[in-house]
Amino acid sequence: MRAISLFSGGLDSMIAIKLIVDQRVSVTAVYIKTGFGGTKDITDILEKRAKLVGADFKIIDVREEYLQKILFDPKYGYGKNFNPCIDCHGYMFKVAKGIMKELNASFIVTGEVIGQRPMSQRADALKQVSSLADDKEEKLILRPLSAKLLEPTTPEIEGWVDREKLLDISGRSRERQLALVKKYGWEEYESAGGGCLLTEAHYSSRIREFIEYDEFSVSDIDLLKFGRHFRLPDGAKLVVGRNKDDNEGLQKVDSSKYIKITLPIAGPYSVISKDASSKDKELGAKLAITYAKSSIDNIYSVTVGDKILKVSPFTTKEEAQKYFFNSKS
Repeated sequence: MRAISLFSGGLDSMIAIKLIVDQRVSVTAVYIKTGFGGTKDITDILEKRAKLVGADFKIIDVREEYLQKILFDPKYGYGKNFNPCIDCHGYMFKVAKGIMKELNASFIVTGEVIGQRPMSQRADALKQVSSLADDKEEKLILRPLSAKLLEPTTPEIEGWVDREKLLDISGRSRERQLALVKKYGWEEYESAGGGCLLTEAHYSSRIREFIEYDEFSVSDIDLLKFGRHFRLPDGAKLVVGRNKDDNEGLQKVDSSKYIKITLPIAGPYSVISKDASSKDKELGAKLAITYAKSSIDNIYSVTVGDKILKVSPFTTKEEAQKYFFNSKS
């Protein structure tokens, strides 16, 4: 017997898998990559945590399809920010169901806890998720941490798992989960958190501003994760790194929509819209050199794409900040 578990690498999903593995069911932990999981590649960490709880590990990249089908037209709308949590969860279960035959799996496991998330883990929301996942009749989605508070699922009814060995956790407290961590002796686990950039106001505001000017693509997911963001007078986007992590992250963005701004002195990694006007390119060069180790008394040769522009920095950072698309760029 094998199950597929939706896997975030977080504490709840680890415990959910452990509860099933302990019942002699093989589990494949599946991380569904939407692109919004964070700013760093955590593949190695995820695989390590899956192995710790006794599961195989698999990644499914759905970024393109997620943008096309879920992010901008969710049936059940958004949460506080740009997070279509109910539609997202339903979609993930649908993806998991789509690979059940390939993996010879009989049911699906998730670390969801009833009442833990305000939008997607209410009792009524779980039913909406099941509907989106086409699971109302089959009842193949098992939530081991809250199973005793929910109607029995097919794995329980058929005896594939023992319902009495599952849990009845609800709410936002992690007291019982942490007690289990102590019991299992785990040192490698992640405390609860949003885990999704779409739930963050700052990132959500960047998406909303971006789509006013351009069509959102997979490469833009990562672009919006890093740096200071400027919207220039003729509509170009400028992104200027703030630190080492930003600079490294921006260098990895693979997009034909942007060109690099190269500085003659030490400074941030910066990119600007490829189709920026001459005026915006000059302003972009001026802004980039402002955030470098520059002097207001000097004129610098800044390369924007394949053109060299002579610019001097703004006298103060306050002058530059008026081009932020909002106060939190």
